Amino acid sequence: MKKAVFITGGTVGTGFACAERFAKEGYDVFITSRSGERAQEAADKISSEYGVFAKRFELDIRNEQRVIDIFNEIDSLGRFVETVILNAADMGFGTDPAKGMDFFTLDIADFQRVFETNLVWNFMIIRQAAIRMREHNKGSVVFISSNTAYRAIPNRAAYSSSKGGINALSKALAIDLGPYGIRCNVVLPGTIKTQRWVDMGKKQIVNGELTPIGDISDFEDIANAAWYLGSDQSKNVTGAEIMVDGGMSSQLYPQLLNQLKRRYQEE
Repeated sequence: MKKAVFITGGTVGTGFACAERFAKEGYDVFITSRSGERAQEAADKISSEYGVFAKRFELDIRNEQRVIDIFNEIDSLGRFVETVILNAADMGFGTDPAKGMDFFTLDIADFQRVFETNLVWNFMIIRQAAIRMREHNKGSVVFISSNTAYRAIPNRAAYSSSKGGINALSKALAIDLGPYGIRCNVVLPGTIKTQRWVDMGKKQIVNGELTPIGDISDFEDIANAAWYLGSDQSKNVTGAEIMVDGGMSSQLYPQLLNQLKRRYQEE
């Protein structure tokens, strides 16, 4: 069976960059999205650009049978999902990423939805992939988490705690699935140059001025880390985390604060 990568939320941004990275290395690509149309466009672009087999699946949360059917269909196509990249997520900011969701007014259903998407849904997908990986005694699961699992930001309690859950789940699965040759690891991005980030303009919470390296991540930065963890380049790495945030989470506080303090003192 030909090896393939399965990427959730693979139509744009980080997910699509991951699809491109694996396609460059000859992997067939399966892309999921809640929008079948966008997923089809992404799959067509990958196939045309890199000459690999690419297929889309429309997939929403709360439907385990749909996940089972998808992996049965992949079996029928003669493909083995050797790598799963769990990129899709509920960002947990409500309608305004600059404001987030207020603790005191947050609807509990919204809080539950974030966990259902970021943890329960991922578990459903991993289990179906791992059933096949176990037969081959080989496989890699890569979670796209967030540095906010360790460094929280205002009004994002659901998101930060769900990402912390992802990190813990990855370590637990590294233990449970390791005997079957299945590795589980995590990429933790910081702020990425998404269109949403660009559109925020002056409302941007983090930019290159705040990171030690002087920049935030491009999509390719995250895709390269996912490629390392998802491929045989990391064949003896499991239960690990790679932080890709320009050093943001390493500092006690941004150096920009010192500059602003000196400027204030000089005035």
